[in-house]
Amino acid sequence: MIITITMNPAVDKTITLDQLELGGLSRVKSIKQDAGGKGINVSKTIKALHGESLALGFVGGESGTFIVKALNELDIRHDFVYLDQNTRVNTKVVENSGRVSEINEPGPIINREMVDLLLEKVRKYAAEDVVFVLAGSIPLGVDKGIYGKIVDIAHLNGAKVILDADGDLFRESLPSNPDYIKPNREELEKYAGLDHEASKEELIAIGQGLKDKGIDNVLISLGKEGALFLMERNAFVPGLKVVAQSTVGAGDALVGALAYSVEHKLELEDLIELAIATSAGAVTTHGTQPPTNELVNELKKQVKIEML
Repeated sequence: MIITITMNPAVDKTITLDQLELGGLSRVKSIKQDAGGKGINVSKTIKALHGESLALGFVGGESGTFIVKALNELDIRHDFVYLDQNTRVNTKVVENSGRVSEINEPGPIINREMVDLLLEKVRKYAAEDVVFVLAGSIPLGVDKGIYGKIVDIAHLNGAKVILDADGDLFRESLPSNPDYIKPNREELEKYAGLDHEASKEELIAIGQGLKDKGIDNVLISLGKEGALFLMERNAFVPGLKVVAQSTVGAGDALVGALAYSVEHKLELEDLIELAIATSAGAVTTHGTQPPTNELVNELKKQVKIEML
């Protein structure tokens, strides 16, 4: 069973236009709204891969109702903590050049009672053969050590955890040793305090250092360059050549494929192929929509794994 936790979900509003004219008039070509937030995007990817997940998190107000309705239409199960505040709306402006500008609202303020209700749900579901996915930011009022607490609860009950977070939220979760982490290049550079773009060798060294501290599996996303998999064996996979529509959600698609692979206990090569193909497929879609399972299967044939 896969359980995604989206502490700070959102309605993702994607605006497409030729070019964003700062300080001037920009004419919109299309608008699309999706149920979003990193964990929810992961659940949508798992569904596209013909898997199942349960979405947890906080929702409220009209935008929260939109998210619940969207998940119901996708037949994605959920067990949210309901708030009397509105879920945030995140706006993404996509230009013809492929450049994406994001305007993210802060979201509601969560009190201790609401956090405790969510943690009770985590305790309820935590068990062996359960994979938790902790993804994205946290709302105001929530302590930055929350992901570490969830990892501890999961491990106490035999569950595994995939962590996709950055900054202090990432750093403060590491002592609890999540089973899988997925930083991207920029997040790992920030964690290591680098003031330059890290080479592949530097990233491997940083990732290996995290493994030495107790993180069993480190997956480093390199954007269009591909990804590094530091697991039972280490591998580099070059990015696939696809026609990009939007890079938004590519990392979430990768995490969704990883969670699906862990739940189904896929072999390393199969895990890598699925993760890379799903992430590349997400780049070809508009907004935060995941790729179809058929497209993923076609892209898997292009994946080249270089063992290190």
